[in-house]
Amino acid sequence: MFLPNADEDLELGDNIDVFVNLKDGSRWSATIIILAQVEILMKRWAASGEALGGRYFWCSDGLIVRDAGISNMTQVLAGLIETGEFTQILQRLDD
Repeated sequence: MFLPNADEDLELGDNIDVFVNLKDGSRWSATIIILAQVEILMKRWAASGEALGGRYFWCSDGLIVRDAGISNMTQVLAGLIETGEFTQILQRLDD
């Protein structure tokens, strides 16, 4: 998970938990992770034996994107909201 300090570059984030509050009052969550970070994790798990030796990656509200950074991830989220696809990808939080 990317928890930046005040002096960290937000465009380097590669694994971020997000909460989305929409105007209709609904709340949504996702774990956004870049494809390269998934590969790193799976290689690490292959060595440690986790996740059946790194043979799979799973998270309940996962969204894999190609590029790192808050601005890229925000653009992806905005696009999903515009198209309405976010309801199939993000996890709705109980009101």
